Parts: sequence; C-alpha cells; structure tokens
Amino acid sequence: MRGYMVFIILSCIFLYYVLHCILWRENISWLRVIEMKRSPVLSCSSKPAFESLLSFRGIYPFMCTNDLKMIATLHESEKLGLPYGVKKSVHHFYLALSKLQSCELFPESDKVPCKKCIVVGNGAVLKNKTLGKQIDSYDVIIRINDGPVRGHEEDVGTRTTFRIFYPESVFTNPADNDPNSVAILTVFKSHDLKWLWELLAGITPEVNHFWKKPALNLIYKPEKIRILDPIITRIAAFNMLHFPTTFPKKENEYHNITAEQIFLKNIIEKNFVINLTKD
Repeated sequence: MRGYMVFIILSCIFLYYVLHCILWRENISWLRVIEMKRSPVLSCSSKPAFESLLSFRGIYPFMCTNDLKMIATLHESEKLGLPYGVKKSVHHFYLALSKLQSCELFPESDKVPCKKCIVVGNGAVLKNKTLGKQIDSYDVIIRINDGPVRGHEEDVGTRTTFRIFYPESVFTNPADNDPNSVAILTVFKSHDLKWLWELLAGITPEVNHFWKKPALNLIYKPEKIRILDPIITRIAAFNMLHFPTTFPKKENEYHNITAEQIFLKNIIEKNFVINLTKD
C-alpha cells in the first residue's frame, strides 16, 4: 500500500507541474508534431516559479486511444512495463480506453488561460485548519484516492477538479461523487486496466490480483474518467526523486520517505509551491 501511495502523491505533484507547463507555454510544438486531436489550451503569459523544471517535451497527462502507439514510441514507454510504461499491457490499455469517452484536459467551455493549482493531501494536518474556502478559491484542485470531502468541507473545501485513484482506493458511495470532477486512474498493473474495462462493460471484475478487494462499482461516468500516462509517474520517480529504474516486488522498498521529504522541502524553500498548512 505504501508503494501505491507514494506513486499517487508523485503523480499529483508532477501533474501539477504539467498543468502549469501546458497552460504557460505559448508554442506547444509537440502538439503539432504528433497531431493530437485535442482541444487547444489557452496559454498563460505568467511564467511559473518552477520554470526550470518544465523542460519535459511531448507530455500530455491523459492517454487517448488514437495516439496511444505514437505516444508510447515518443516516450519509449513500449520498452518499460508498468507502472512506468506500456510494455506487455498495450492490449489492456486499448480495452480500457475504448470504454472512455474523452481524454481532454479541460472542457471546451473552460476559457480560463491562467489557472492556480493546488494538491490536497489526506493527512490529519488539515484538521481544524479551516482552509476550505481558500482551497476552493483555486482553479484546479487535485485530490488523492478516497480522501474525504463530505463532512470535512470547512477544512478541505468542496470542489474537486481531478481525483487520482487506483482500483483499491476509489470512492464507491454515490454520495461522494462530485459531478464536476474527473477521476484519473493511475495504473500499476495490467489487472488495473482490466478492472476498469470490466466495470465499464458491466462485468464483475476478478479480485484475486489486488492487494485488497477493489471497488466493484464506479460512481463516475465514463466521460469523467481518464487514464494517466505512465510518463508522468516515470519522470516524477526518475527525474525528481531519483528512484531506481525497476519497480521492486515489495512495494514498501520503493517508499523512500527521506527522499520525498527532501524533495518537498526543497520545492517549498524555492517557492515553487506554497504550503498552506504551515503555521
């Protein structure tokens, strides 16, 4: 479980960077090269504080069926297995993606070019901080797994733009569904993709390949589900935390708390991000 959690957190952090990268760059040349059929995103003229980290080209957060092979080749994802690539899992990616209705970043009606983004964790540090209104003031609110909102609105806010999850961590109670939020599957194994495809196809998924029983129903509609490109996880792990290039069989070995704390401390000290919970 710890191994999954660190990847979810890393994915959130790097997704935060990618969002700013896409919004800020005025000349997104890679979009023309690979001819993605995606809605154009208005550019933000304000350069982010962490401009030096935005040197990654050809990155779009969500996978699309029509350019899966092209993107996999561009990122060399076909050379690596999950959770860093698509090797041996391309068929499962196609199956899952065939049931989704969109891979867009924002709806076409969204014309705000310069967005403020926030990642909201699930830790008890948020309790009694009454940051709810401040969190809701951000344009893009990224949440993790089944971190609760209902019943904690005063501390964590009410809105969710993106919620990153895996099969064992997704909400199953319809009362927790925000119809305006997008649920993003972070894939660790091919069975995660098979699980998503089976649920969307009305098939009861097998549960033997999960560390705990996965959700057996989805509260999100297909048009509100995305699949995170493994390149997001890979760059966060390799380039930011300098993790090993292979995923250990024991996930806990991959959870380098010291490296994570140093990284977070560094980006906060450089004002790349702001820690709202700091007293």
